[in-house]
Amino acid sequence: MQFKIDENLPVEVAELLVNDGHDTKTVNEQQLQGVKDPVLIDVCKRESRIPITLDTDFSDIRAYPPQEFSGIIVLRVGSQSKTHIIGVFNRILSLIDSEPLKEHLWIVEESRIRIRGKDKE
Repeated sequence: MQFKIDENLPVEVAELLVNDGHDTKTVNEQQLQGVKDPVLIDVCKRESRIPITLDTDFSDIRAYPPQEFSGIIVLRVGSQSKTHIIGVFNRILSLIDSEPLKEHLWIVEESRIRIRGKDKE
């Protein structure tokens, strides 16, 4: 799968995905820091990439209907420390290949993942 890691996440998230065999780019690598959400999601859509972000605006299915995208992953965590984020992400890494992601929104919390999409309403 192809992912885009937002600038608000540690680069280690990208490294975990690359080490798991996924094509991963970061917002920083592509000089997209500070772009507005609609611009970022349009780039992801054109590149068929799944954005991974802490930005909860992307969890609004009215603004970003999951069926229009390759997928969206929003990390909604209590602590935004690097260690905590990497730990939470590491726990979901094995699910990326086994749960529906294409045309779905994943809202990842410490103790659960909520998946929204046409078959997961």
